[in-house]
Parts: sequence; C-alpha cells; structure tokens
Amino acid sequence: MLIDSHCHLDVKGLDDEFDDVLARASAAGVGGMITICTRVEQFPRVLALAERRDNIWCSVGLHPHDAASEPDLASADLVRLSAHPKVVGIGECGLDYHYDMSPRDIQRAQFLKHIQAARETGLPLIVHSRAADEEMAEILRSETAKGAFPGVMHCFSSGPELAEAALDIGFYLSFSGILTFKTAAELRDIAKATPHDRLLVETDSPFLAPVPMRGKRCEPAYVAHTANCLAGLLGLGADETARLTTGNFHRLFTKAALPAAA
Repeated sequence: MLIDSHCHLDVKGLDDEFDDVLARASAAGVGGMITICTRVEQFPRVLALAERRDNIWCSVGLHPHDAASEPDLASADLVRLSAHPKVVGIGECGLDYHYDMSPRDIQRAQFLKHIQAARETGLPLIVHSRAADEEMAEILRSETAKGAFPGVMHCFSSGPELAEAALDIGFYLSFSGILTFKTAAELRDIAKATPHDRLLVETDSPFLAPVPMRGKRCEPAYVAHTANCLAGLLGLGADETARLTTGNFHRLFTKAALPAAA
C-alpha cells in the first residue's frame, strides 16, 4: 500500500471527480493520502473532503504564494484548527522566491507562525521551498535551535545543501513526479543518498505528473510511478518500497491512523 503524502483534492478537476479519482488511486495500490490546505480561509472545504473517507487526512496552512492574503493569521489559529482529528500536519507553508507572489518579509513572517504551531502541537511542518535554499536552511536550523519540531520538505527539488540541512534537523524528504523527469539527475542522486527511513513519495496533484503520464493532469494514482522510480534508484522491489515509504509516512504523521480491521 502506498500513501500519497501531498495532494490537492480541492482543486477543480479532482474535487468534481472525487469518487473516480479515489477509485483509480485504490486500483493503483494507493491506500491513503493527505489533501493539503493552502489557504486557511479555505480550510473548511479541505476538511470536508478529508471527512468523506477514512483514508484521507488533511493539513491546515497558508501557502507562501498567498502569505499576504491573510495578514491577521496567528499561530494560535493554526493550533486551534489543527485539533480536529483529521488534521495531521501544519502547512503547506514556507518560502517561494521563484514567483515572489507575496513579499518576502511577509512570507518569512507567516512561515515562522507555522513553525511555532508545529512546535506547539507536535504535528509535522509541511514545507514548500523554491529558489530560497540558503534562507530556508538558515531558518530551519535557527528555529530548531529554539525548540525542535517534526517536518517534511514537500516536493523536494532543491540542492544537496538544503537536503543536508533538512536531514540534519530530523526532517523527511518527499519526492514527487519531478524525480522521474529527464532533467532531474541531481535530484535522483539526492534521493539515492537520503537515508531510507526519511523518504516519502507524493504527487502534489494536480501538478507535476510523472513520466510516463507527463502532460496529463496529475492525480494520487500516479504516485505509483514515482514510487517505482524511487524503487529503481534504491535497488528495491515495488512492494518493499511501498512498505518503506508508508512506514515512514506513519512514523512522521503519527495522527494519521486507519480504522482497525473488523
């Protein structure tokens, strides 16, 4: 059984095909997923999707693209909303200096609120980082020194320096369909060098469809292609890779629990 550790089921095209998307995921061996919140004001919609199935969980957070859209957001808001049984992580949050859709100082300030919420709740921080490797590493190291918190670098596509910084503080690295791209040789090297007990797989649906599904709308079923690529890099079988990444998922996202078999 695979777990898609990061998808966006609330995006149009996935939400209106919800049952079919879930059926295709099940047929592909995907036994669970986290649907990720990117705007706290949209959290009720994300939560409602998670509540429809036992094997779907969600997060609460504010994407760096939208950091300026909710200026009054407080870490206490994140803590309060995360108390719901379906909420298993804080984010997605972080820094995106590639698009700079929100001012950088506001991105950083909002990111620090999420870190505080993760530290306070013990829920994993779900981190988005693009074109901000040096500052991201600095923040993660300095904030960990103030008090540790669990986390994952989602859709990891940065360089080895940020990978090392994240792993040094106990974070996990989650790999998306980018891992399968022809141009991603360095990323594959990073995945191979990552300790086996820190690896996760995801789709970031509906984005970044893996080879051989490039050009199509991505969906949770496609995490199997990324997992197969990872298996080849690690020299493991598909079943072993599924057990490995799913075990890692539940070790990090401790609140994500499936109902006991009857």
